[in-house]
Amino acid sequence: MITLSPVTARIVSPALLVLSNLFMTYAWYGHLRDAKNAPLWIAIGLSWGVALLEYCFQVPANRIGFQQAGYSLAQLKVMQEVITMAVFAAFATWYMKERITLDFLWAGICLVAAAWFMFRGVSTAQP
Repeated sequence: MITLSPVTARIVSPALLVLSNLFMTYAWYGHLRDAKNAPLWIAIGLSWGVALLEYCFQVPANRIGFQQAGYSLAQLKVMQEVITMAVFAAFATWYMKERITLDFLWAGICLVAAAWFMFRGVSTAQP
């Protein structure tokens, strides 16, 4: 693995999680639009293929975040959930043409609060 400075690792890890979540969200929900008339086995195969790409970003993101950026396991999980909600909101509105309700906003605020609790004691000076 490439060794990054802690500051760079703290940027690279979330960036890779965003890329990972783009693929994950499509793998989970894209077949509802793009393969809606395909047999279930084709939708499953398509989703598994996309999920493989998701793992190509998610595994390095978590390794870099945990080993080089100094994120705890819990911090990585909460960060991933916040990123997931943001990516899902964009995907649902732009790609699936769904309407985001006020309840989605409240759920997002709860996730941001969870992230605040997970990161509130972290000093930016340490890895």
